[in-house]
Amino acid sequence: MKSPLSAPTWLGAAALILLAAVLTLNRLDAAPVCGVNEAVEGVFLQQMVEHGHLLFPLDNGSEPMYKPPLFHWSALTLDRLAGVHRVSAFNLRLPAALYAIATVALTIGFTGAALDGPCALLAGLILVSSYQFVSQGRMGRVDMTLTFCEALSLFAFCWWSGARDNPHARRKAAHYLLAASLGLGVLAKGPVGALLPGAAVVLFLLMERRARDLLALVRPGPLIVGATLACSWYAICLFGGRYSFLDRQLGSENFGRFFGSLGFMPIGYYLQPLLLNAGPLSLLIPVAAVTALLRARRPHKLGAKDHREECLRLFALFWFVTALFFELAAYKRKSYLLPLWPPSAILLAWWTLRVAAPRWRWATAAIATLCGCLIVANFFYIPWREVRDCDSRLGFAQALRWPIASLRGQRVVAMDPLRRAVAQIDKIVIPGQPLFAYDFDASIEPLGFYLERTVPLKSGPLASLPPGYVLIPQAVWARHKSEAKGFTPLLTMDYRHGLILLRHDVPAPSTPKGAG
Repeated sequence: MKSPLSAPTWLGAAALILLAAVLTLNRLDAAPVCGVNEAVEGVFLQQMVEHGHLLFPLDNGSEPMYKPPLFHWSALTLDRLAGVHRVSAFNLRLPAALYAIATVALTIGFTGAALDGPCALLAGLILVSSYQFVSQGRMGRVDMTLTFCEALSLFAFCWWSGARDNPHARRKAAHYLLAASLGLGVLAKGPVGALLPGAAVVLFLLMERRARDLLALVRPGPLIVGATLACSWYAICLFGGRYSFLDRQLGSENFGRFFGSLGFMPIGYYLQPLLLNAGPLSLLIPVAAVTALLRARRPHKLGAKDHREECLRLFALFWFVTALFFELAAYKRKSYLLPLWPPSAILLAWWTLRVAAPRWRWATAAIATLCGCLIVANFFYIPWREVRDCDSRLGFAQALRWPIASLRGQRVVAMDPLRRAVAQIDKIVIPGQPLFAYDFDASIEPLGFYLERTVPLKSGPLASLPPGYVLIPQAVWARHKSEAKGFTPLLTMDYRHGLILLRHDVPAPSTPKGAG
């Protein structure tokens, strides 16, 4: 079968996929794993890769994993294939980068088949120029895994919907792909992975008055496949008696958010990330989404619906459904809007070429030029921002010289406070010796990730701590050192505004006079 894309389009697609790889893999491990959420995922992955806890890893020895494990299993698979047995910043972030690259390739391929080559290339260009998409593709979190699964489910539905007049086998394959991608979406981040694309599909079919197609989606085979994938880890938790995992994931992390368990958000909480996460491109996406919905009401010249563009209305509905959903869900991270980007890139490419360009000839060149400028800016800015966010002192002028210096093997980034503190602790506390954290006002996971050990959190009277080593904030030590007998300060670190390592020795009981 002849490809719908021309040779120049294939070359352009390959260049964009390569560009996505450069943007996501470039200096991927330069910044330490200093963020709380990323460090938590890193600790879970360490439990899987280094200790064999494939199903029920614990954070710092006590807290259950609160996201389903598709991202972690993807990372584990890559490590096993590469023969890697220790988790680093690079192989923690690598799965997200690979999912981002795959999402770019999938978006270009779908758009080329559904619309045309120019739309496919512009959609890919928009996607790789998105600040949110590229930055999240460099972070060891589950969001890019979810983004890939939700994009695949939307595209699979469009293939299924567009195959009404095609051979039965192709439509059946698209149906199973839709079910599998929805199930994997749940395995990536919970029920939201199927709920959002599923709600958009149902709403789309109802608006299109296609009740017969809605019923046709409910077939036993695909339902069994999707449900098996979606429920697999939850069923293992249930039958394995791991109720704390279910309570954490389904209770507080999902349904509890809608009933005030985490409080309530101001109404404009998501307004800024929704419109400005990749400005100024993100400001145009609501315009493209509204335009796609309005065009559905206009009669087509041939009296029939244009199946090549019908899924644009699905993407527009997905944009609005997702925005409304997260407005109702309390305190979900703003990066949870990431799955909007693949369909948004297609919407914006279509709007630019089919709506704006016929009116303003310069529109396509303006969007492409803007994307090029954003790509160059992101290449320098994102790695610099990652390092700066971890308290490393790196000027932006140094960041401009950084790529060339890295190719020459020159060190540009000095060791950050986190890894410097870990190196100091490792020189004193040998593996197997007890190490605690007392009255810690910050997350312990970044330290635990690099120390590769649990660091139990302690509170109460300082004297009640068992013998061993203690990490204590400098301000807390200043309040308690007068009452802390048997505690010896060993070193002071500049991590988190001052961190002190103490050794706690419990004196042996004195022998009464005349005894023995």
